[in-house]
Amino acid sequence: MPTDTSKPMKLERYNSYIRKVHSTKLLNASSKFLFRVTLLIALVLILFFTINYPPLSDNTHSAPHHHHRHSFLSTSLFSGSSLVGGAAWEKQVRHSSTPRRVNGFSVLVTGAAGFIGSHCSLALKKRGDGVLGLDNFNDYYDPSLKRARQNLLSKHQIFIVEGDLNDGPLLTKLFDVVPFTHVLHLAAQAGVRYAMQNPQSYVKSNIAGFVNLLEVAKAVNPQPAIVWASSSSVYGLNTENPFSEHDRTDRPASLYAATKKAGEEIAHTYNHIYGLSLTGLRFFTVYGPWGRPDMAYFFFTKDILQGKPIDIYRTQDQKAVARDFTYIDDVVKGCLGALDTAEKSTGSGGKKKGPAQLRVYNLGNTSPVPVGRLVSILEGLLNTKAKKHVITLPRNGDVPYTHANVTLAYKDFGYKPTTDLAAGLRKFVKWYVSYFGIESKRSKETQHFDESS
Repeated sequence: MPTDTSKPMKLERYNSYIRKVHSTKLLNASSKFLFRVTLLIALVLILFFTINYPPLSDNTHSAPHHHHRHSFLSTSLFSGSSLVGGAAWEKQVRHSSTPRRVNGFSVLVTGAAGFIGSHCSLALKKRGDGVLGLDNFNDYYDPSLKRARQNLLSKHQIFIVEGDLNDGPLLTKLFDVVPFTHVLHLAAQAGVRYAMQNPQSYVKSNIAGFVNLLEVAKAVNPQPAIVWASSSSVYGLNTENPFSEHDRTDRPASLYAATKKAGEEIAHTYNHIYGLSLTGLRFFTVYGPWGRPDMAYFFFTKDILQGKPIDIYRTQDQKAVARDFTYIDDVVKGCLGALDTAEKSTGSGGKKKGPAQLRVYNLGNTSPVPVGRLVSILEGLLNTKAKKHVITLPRNGDVPYTHANVTLAYKDFGYKPTTDLAAGLRKFVKWYVSYFGIESKRSKETQHFDESS
């Protein structure tokens, strides 16, 4: 009798059918799971890019939210204790910016490794204010001088954050860590002639950098009062003498001057719209120890000691070029006076609550000195005759003379310069020969006389 194979075959077909059903269900489940995972990843990516790259908008009401997103991002990025924004870094930032006197200020000083910035930082720290520096240590002039200033500040427990004004997340992070009461904004691309070689650096620092700082400052709560460096260069082709804050400043003679004038107009805008308290200081040819190597008194000293000829300019009509040379200690007193009399900003979260203080002051010495006289003083201090090369002032943005009227600064915060050029240069030369390890001819001759007697 033949064997009946139909039952096993039916059973095999049934099992095959069951396997296919299970396989299809598993495939469908896997597809649904993969779809959900993909969707989740897409949502996470969308959220990430929304945080990192908020949409551009002309709506000013969105600005505070923009800064909030940056704050979140910067906090997540700066996580390691050894990195910028880490625990050790934050501890340094807080320690440096904590005041040591009752009702002391907490001041962010931009350009703290610069000439004026380093002097102001030391003066603020000495009287018990908290000071945090910010500097990008660019190579406009020898960065080793800036590093030496940084070392000097470090000895007085002043910490300088190395960063750029245009780094919005970094600035936001600093304000997240420290509720600064004041900002002393001295960072800028300086120099009149260099603007003809690298104009973009002036726009990036003096305009874009300033705007970035104000954008961050307007959104924090409480808003800080801001004192910032304008320049006597804004007077440009002005012929009134001496220069007064009421004189015209709409005819700049250089791009540097134009960016500083733009800064004054930008300050007006942020004061008007956001209630930021802003004080602009127009510095007049500041000089002294730890000064800038691109300034005439500095490279004159260097060239005279090295026996190199120096260029002494005369105006187009062959008159002496004169400058209102202002000693650094006098300027520091003016900066601190402006900070002390700065009123609180009136905005909150990027919205103005009431009228805010807006000021501008000249900080000069009130006594212009011909450049030839400057050279004569240096010759006496260095006991070395300069090799002078008298030439006509080129049309490179330099103005023939400057002369400050400081009546307004004296009236509002007692600004009164006390150091004449001869006394100030004596202090500068003493620092110069010490810093660079140079002995002047006079000291060598004295030493030779002592040894032979």
